[in-house]
Amino acid sequence: MGAPTWTIDAPGQWALDMSHSPGGTTPLMQAIMTASMPAGMRRMFRDLGAPIDTLDVRFVHGHFYTRLRPLFGADKPPRKLPPAFVLKAVARLHPTMRARTKTAASTLTDEPWTKVIADWRNGGRARVESQNLALQDVDLTALDDVDVAVHAVTCFDHCITNFELHFWLHGYDLGPLGQYLYEGRQWGLGPADLLPLLEGASPSTSEPGRQLRRIRELVERHGATPASLDDVRALSPEGSAAVDAYLRYRSAQLFSRYDLDGVTLGERPDLVLAGILNAEPRDTSAAISAQTGAVRDRVPPQHRDRFDEVLRQAREAMDLRDDNGPNTAEWPLGLLRLALLELGRRMVAAGRAHAAEHALELTPDELRAARRSVDGPGADALATRGAARVESAGFTAPKTIGDPEPAPPLDTLPAPLAHLVGMVQTVRSQMAMGPDALAAASNLHGTGVGTQSARGTARVARSPEEALDKLEPGDILVVTSTTPAYNLVLSLAGGVVTTEGGPLSHAAVLARELGIPAVVGAAGALAEIPDGTEVEIDPVAGEVRIVRPA
Repeated sequence: MGAPTWTIDAPGQWALDMSHSPGGTTPLMQAIMTASMPAGMRRMFRDLGAPIDTLDVRFVHGHFYTRLRPLFGADKPPRKLPPAFVLKAVARLHPTMRARTKTAASTLTDEPWTKVIADWRNGGRARVESQNLALQDVDLTALDDVDVAVHAVTCFDHCITNFELHFWLHGYDLGPLGQYLYEGRQWGLGPADLLPLLEGASPSTSEPGRQLRRIRELVERHGATPASLDDVRALSPEGSAAVDAYLRYRSAQLFSRYDLDGVTLGERPDLVLAGILNAEPRDTSAAISAQTGAVRDRVPPQHRDRFDEVLRQAREAMDLRDDNGPNTAEWPLGLLRLALLELGRRMVAAGRAHAAEHALELTPDELRAARRSVDGPGADALATRGAARVESAGFTAPKTIGDPEPAPPLDTLPAPLAHLVGMVQTVRSQMAMGPDALAAASNLHGTGVGTQSARGTARVARSPEEALDKLEPGDILVVTSTTPAYNLVLSLAGGVVTTEGGPLSHAAVLARELGIPAVVGAAGALAEIPDGTEVEIDPVAGEVRIVRPA
């Protein structure tokens, strides 16, 4: 096969996003992202008043690219910006811009994320959970072949609906974080000062660890060393109920990646058991309180009330952000995966697939056709498609495709729009999204999380599932990126290194919440750290060092 061609049938510059998809994306996942991300982000930008249309999506050879789509001229080739006085006039006179300015002013005054976060806590999350549980409780083995396909289509549509909600909610979890970091600049505070103060703000991230510690305490009361989850259940009715309660809301969550070829926690009971046996108590509230006081003292006295307020809002937003993903993304995806695997088993029995996993290669149209008992692409075609997808995951994708698009300077925008755009830019930079962030990544240096160094054996893999197969307590996990659901197993690691992401990436947030030293965005980690090497993570320097070769 010759070298692939990397083009996108749309103008503007598109940035590779490895944090959500490392390549080789399944057809159904491509369809979910293409349908949901632009729709959810468009609604969010409109509701908040940002002068941006949406975050658009394209897949090239299974690799994920995004582009901030401007409100005007989005479908025309990039060109030189008009003079500043023209930009200022358009920003103040164009009806669309005037409407956005009015909405942005209301957003900055009313801070609508406060209500959205309250709504999520007081019914929103419960509604999504109940929908997930209803699909999870379907006994797939009791369905006939057609009904299994119907169920899989229902799960696919459920993913699109909830992914759109997922991206809309990001405006209300990332918005307060952008506000906190953006306003902190005026007090001379940078992300390194402000982000550590968010530690402990996400019960959604730390709750699985607390549950596992409670189960471990039950195990220790019996002085036993269980070899399986069934052994844990057999110790006592209380332990059995605790394990079942833990798995009830987590077993169907995809935790290793944002794609259907990832695995659900229920498929890895060994990792659940290891999490129980290695769960440790942790409380950093006193240290964070002291650190917060020290940073607050640097804020001019007349602004300290505002600092307190934006910090409070940012801490509340952290919990929504890490509650959002597992419920609206990883859980629906896990339900779809499990439905597809059951469909795949039926396809194998009927001679229409060589392996159950080949059902993951179906397109949306083929999946809907299966619901009508229409013959699909055939076993050989699915196997060939799967092999080609795996091969494409190994392609070296360009960091950007297309020509750069000049953005209007902030000082040409009305103040509310400039403030909101500044918040968006701040969040994108701290998540290491966009061409500038991609260009900045280098070697074994990145963003450090924590203050304590850690040494351990590197468990390196292109596939998170491969890394977790080898992970032992205390090892240093080296992967491309992590999802919010990684908190289900990440407590096993002595440290984490990712090649993608920034200070607000999921990997950084999880490490901060779980007290695990990390370096995120070390672009050369997979290439330069052989598996089995002893490495040292120095989060203060933001560096990974090879101590002893494998």
